[in-house]
Amino acid sequence: MKPADQKIYLASKSPRRRELLRQIGIDFELLLSEKEVDESVLPDESPLDYVARVTRDKLNSAQQTMILRQLPHRPILAADTTVVIDQLILGKPADHDEAVRMITRLSGRTHQVLTSIAVGLTIGVETEVWQITQQSDVSFAELGADAIAAYCNTLEPYDKAGAYGIQGLASMFVSNIVGSHSGIMGLPLFETAQLLQKAGVRIL
Repeated sequence: MKPADQKIYLASKSPRRRELLRQIGIDFELLLSEKEVDESVLPDESPLDYVARVTRDKLNSAQQTMILRQLPHRPILAADTTVVIDQLILGKPADHDEAVRMITRLSGRTHQVLTSIAVGLTIGVETEVWQITQQSDVSFAELGADAIAAYCNTLEPYDKAGAYGIQGLASMFVSNIVGSHSGIMGLPLFETAQLLQKAGVRIL
């Protein structure tokens, strides 16, 4: 199957994902559903299963929106990023104290960042979905209480899973990365390009 044109829909509010798609020259249009996807963790759900499921739910919601609005059928890209340590999923901190607890837990240790991406293409009654979950290991240096408090007094921790973004102030805490820098930002570009090509999008 091939899309009718080379534009895709991006089912994400993340400005970082928009920047990353522009970085590799992908023409896209935002497709945001009115109904928010439930991102609660299910009982006994592993972080890997969780991030993959939430991504599929976001894709399915966007596909339904495309059909209901009678929009042109194009490939839809959805993604979700989760920060994990000790098999515990770290969401977005609700307040200063929670941000301090998260960064303290990450201090001097290695954690995982999982980003799942899914691309769906609907032509007629047929829908095909491609999905990959990318994992990166991120090591933080040992941080003092003053540095953690100063960081958490900024606005940076409060809209990001795990209370940090690799592209912001917390980059000075990162001593080592094994994996994908763009994946840690929220969209692993190597894997994204692979999936878009499978959906018939010309990358270069």
